Amino acid sequence: MRTRLISVGERMPDWVEQGFSEYRKRLSRELPLELVEVPLGHRGKGRDAARATQEEGQAVLAAIAADTHVVALDVRGKQWSSEQLASHLGEWRMQGRGLALVIGGPDGHADAVLQRANQRWSLGELTLPHMLVRLVVVEQLYRATTILAGHPYHRA
Repeated sequence: MRTRLISVGERMPDWVEQGFSEYRKRLSRELPLELVEVPLGHRGKGRDAARATQEEGQAVLAAIAADTHVVALDVRGKQWSSEQLASHLGEWRMQGRGLALVIGGPDGHADAVLQRANQRWSLGELTLPHMLVRLVVVEQLYRATTILAGHPYHRA
C-alpha cells in the first residue's frame, strides 16, 4: 500500500526530523511512508488567510492520486484509540488503494480537502504545532503496525 503523509509546511526542527526519521525507518518494511511537504500559502499584512489556505489546499489535492483513501487530520474529526487506528489500518490495507494522511496549515484545511477526505481523524482537542503532529502520526502508524503484527511494542 502506497502511503503518503502530506503536510503543509516545510523544514522540521532537527529534533522532530530525528524522531520522524526513526519511526519512518521502523515502518519501512511494514508500511513504507513517503513524506510530501506542501509550502505554506503566503500570509502577511494585507493577505487573506482564507486565500492562503485555499492555495495550500490546491497543492495538497494535487499531491493525492485519484485512487487514494484520504484521511484528514482535523480537530473536528473522530478521535481513535491506538487499537482503533490499527483496525482502520487493517481495513485500508484490504482496500488495495493508496493511503494519504493529510496535515493542514496553521488555519486548518481548505474546504476542498475536507470534501475529498474519506475520513477525518482528530488527535484530540489540544492545539499542537504542525511539525509535532507529523511525529505523533508516524509514531501512531508504527504502533498500529505493531498491534496488527502482535508485536509487544504496544502495551495497553
